[in-house]
Amino acid sequence: MPIRIAVIEVSHWHALKDAAYLTHLAKIPEAEVVALQDPDLHLCRRIAAEAGVADSYTDYRKMLKETKPDFVLALGRHAAMAETAHYLLDQGYPFLMEKPMGLNAVEVLAIAEKVEAKGAFAAVPFFMRYLPFVAQAQKMIADGSFGTVSHFYARNNRPTSERYVNWGSPWMLDPAVAGGGTLRNLGLHGLDMFLYLMGEGAHVTGAQVSGRALGRDVEDYASVLLQSDSGILATVEVGNIFPQVTKPANLEAPWVGTDAEYKLSGSHALLTFKDGVLRVTTKEIQGQVPFIPGEAPAYRILDDTLARWRGGQAPLASARDCYRAVELVDAAYTIAEKY
Repeated sequence: MPIRIAVIEVSHWHALKDAAYLTHLAKIPEAEVVALQDPDLHLCRRIAAEAGVADSYTDYRKMLKETKPDFVLALGRHAAMAETAHYLLDQGYPFLMEKPMGLNAVEVLAIAEKVEAKGAFAAVPFFMRYLPFVAQAQKMIADGSFGTVSHFYARNNRPTSERYVNWGSPWMLDPAVAGGGTLRNLGLHGLDMFLYLMGEGAHVTGAQVSGRALGRDVEDYASVLLQSDSGILATVEVGNIFPQVTKPANLEAPWVGTDAEYKLSGSHALLTFKDGVLRVTTKEIQGQVPFIPGEAPAYRILDDTLARWRGGQAPLASARDCYRAVELVDAAYTIAEKY
């Protein structure tokens, strides 16, 4: 039996651009997208035609009532996410919702608590959990290769914020609707990666943000310093000032066509990932670690999430995980005196 999926607010750029969820859902044999929704009916119909989906709606409540999907992919404006999430939970729909799930940690915590109280399935697409760097880091942590883990570093500097305008999501440049800029959007990935790998909590020790390069109301660069509960340090840098405007297909290999770098360092080893090269350095050796890139992270997220839901398993990244990362973003904005 196919999994009948409805998609909420397809004006979000990830519907067809960048992560391109609709494109990847079409490749999953057991997935059937039955309807799309967006307040902009003309845009919704255009995307539906491009994705080969028959039904378009402006009201997601009406869409869900009439189509009765098995599963929901919830995109949309950050300011509308919390209301949507609560509706889906109250109506009993399992769903995958784009981060950040709300404008701030207070909104996301309320969602996480309701998910847990109901025993509901609510997943978040933290794609960095699926990267080869993370798999190798987990292996080396488990076998003690790092010795005493010292620090973590993640940098993800993507093309101009104008890409959101070009992709039909100009609201991303409005802090009242987006809840911030590149830190709220991209920063969550690096913060979640740190929390996921360390398996413990963390707090922000320093932060700075800048809109100097692009001159918009939202920041185009941010750097955050953190310390985990056991004392491991981290630096997370994010930006929207990579000078080349790349094609959305680059997300199939997120390290291509963007300024991205990840590191985990300990007393005995250093693991790095840059320009598609995964490298381990120890006292004895320095060499590349071979890996098979496999499917695009967005495809893996969708396929894995649907398989986990169908199999009665918890999602790889939960609403609670999203809350933990969003809480750090809020703390960073407070320290940086932004918003």
